[in-house]
Amino acid sequence: MPTIMVNGYAYPFISQDILREWLPSLTYTSSFSYGFTPDGDIINLDDEAVLNTVQQSGGQALMVLTPFDDDGNFNSNLISELLNNAAGTDRIIENILTVLRSKGFVGVDFDFEYLLPQERDKYTALVRRSREILNNLGYIVTVTLAPKTSTEQKGLLYEGHDYKGMGEAANYVLIMTYEWGYMFGPPMAVAPYNQVRRVIEYGLTQITPQKIWMGMANYGYDWTLPFVQGESRAERLSNPEAVARAARYGAVIRFDELAQSPYYTYTDALGRNHEVWFENAASWRAKLNLIPEFNLAGIGIWNVMDRFPQGRELLNQMFSIAK
Repeated sequence: MPTIMVNGYAYPFISQDILREWLPSLTYTSSFSYGFTPDGDIINLDDEAVLNTVQQSGGQALMVLTPFDDDGNFNSNLISELLNNAAGTDRIIENILTVLRSKGFVGVDFDFEYLLPQERDKYTALVRRSREILNNLGYIVTVTLAPKTSTEQKGLLYEGHDYKGMGEAANYVLIMTYEWGYMFGPPMAVAPYNQVRRVIEYGLTQITPQKIWMGMANYGYDWTLPFVQGESRAERLSNPEAVARAARYGAVIRFDELAQSPYYTYTDALGRNHEVWFENAASWRAKLNLIPEFNLAGIGIWNVMDRFPQGRELLNQMFSIAK
């Protein structure tokens, strides 16, 4: 049975009971998330309850660093201000170390999204310098990357992420192989197998497989039809909620062979049509089979805020979880 690393992301307000259910199946719990200022100061996170539960169980926690603005959105300008501030980049590494030591984290995960293309190499350099300093002190450095399928892929989400450079700079790389179906987009699988495979196959041309964590989605969406671009907003569902909703409306759950994902349609009490895509054991198994096929290091679950007993059981049937 292969041994893999499993990283699960959690917000500070996670139910402690749900966290305890997940912990035996996790190598790392990633505390989401710490912010920062352009001068490299860390914006603290009240995550002591999560850390206490993780550490009392003998688990390990990672600090997640994100460039969020006051509204909780990724801020490209904040990233640029930091990366073009030499004193700020020195200071942020020092401050990361302070947080790691004070809270008992085993490392840091850089999750900078919507990075301006011209800041790509500076971002890679920051991650590299952080790893060089922190590895010497016994900590690991991971980085979260957008799901690219080519080096020159266009779009703000993709252009600032250098797969090859980050594969060399960080200890591990989480590739976010999810959100094809997303809250403001049209109905489709959240993490379709065919697309996940394309991203991983490209990733392997740039990054050694022993450094790759493949993203795994632990949620679904319910779209009210018809979908209207710019107006529609899907409802996020846990996987058990999606199954319960299908039962409540008498909907037949079908399985898309290309996406290897379950879905169904139903009509609500107001006569509105809905389309739901989510994850189940079959969809997770299809993607998890890529781990031994490509000899990947493990997975990163976004996120462990909700129960998914089918997923946990499958993980433990297919793999030994590194601790």
